[in-house]
Amino acid sequence: MDGGVTVITNPTVSVRLTSTISSFEVNKRYNRGITIAEFKGKLEMVVGTPASSMELQLFSTTDKFMQKLDDNEALLGSYPVDDDCKIHVIDRSGAQSGEFSDLSKVEKFEIPDEVYEKRTDSVRSFMKKQRVGRFNEEETAKKGAELAAREAEEEAAAAAIGVGNRCQVQVVGLPTKIGTVMYVGTVDFKPGHWVGVKYDEPLGKHDGSVKEKRYFECENKYGAFVRPLTVTVGDFPEEDYGLDEM
Repeated sequence: MDGGVTVITNPTVSVRLTSTISSFEVNKRYNRGITIAEFKGKLEMVVGTPASSMELQLFSTTDKFMQKLDDNEALLGSYPVDDDCKIHVIDRSGAQSGEFSDLSKVEKFEIPDEVYEKRTDSVRSFMKKQRVGRFNEEETAKKGAELAAREAEEEAAAAAIGVGNRCQVQVVGLPTKIGTVMYVGTVDFKPGHWVGVKYDEPLGKHDGSVKEKRYFECENKYGAFVRPLTVTVGDFPEEDYGLDEM
């Protein structure tokens, strides 16, 4: 056995790939035994540049320029390419920088609505045939009628509620709350009729203002807006929670 040193080189190398036509950096592993010509062929699918229009530059792991990879017959492993080195692809075909990453530069196909309406292979055509969503006229009309009836019912309920009334609020899934009606009418933040209530306890969400608009005055966390149908007016005296007792 001699005293020589055996150097074992990894048959593959992992490199960072960049190009002049893309802002992206890609990590790929390649066999050191392929020629530069073969390497360029593999790079076509990665960077989108034709192999015949590529100029390859090798950079160190710290992005310092080292040399060009300009011998198509040489092996990739014959160059000082180590793991995490960068290989920059310069496109000499005339492609613009960012051409494949800036979607604003992509020409978009547009079709007039009247032409699209006549097509039988479109999503709109499929939805019509299946009577889905807005193309189900019967269901759409039914939902519209139900909504209109609900709004009329809410408006009638709101008309029977007056500011200053004591009330009980019962929202499905929430505990019953007692308070005083402070506001009745429409609001800016949602459609329909609403009732502003000041609860006897801090069980609300705000102080009577929503999205910087004030509808009534109360302490923070005592105010809330609820739908009229959840409100029952009547003789609901304030409960004595014993806050003044020792």
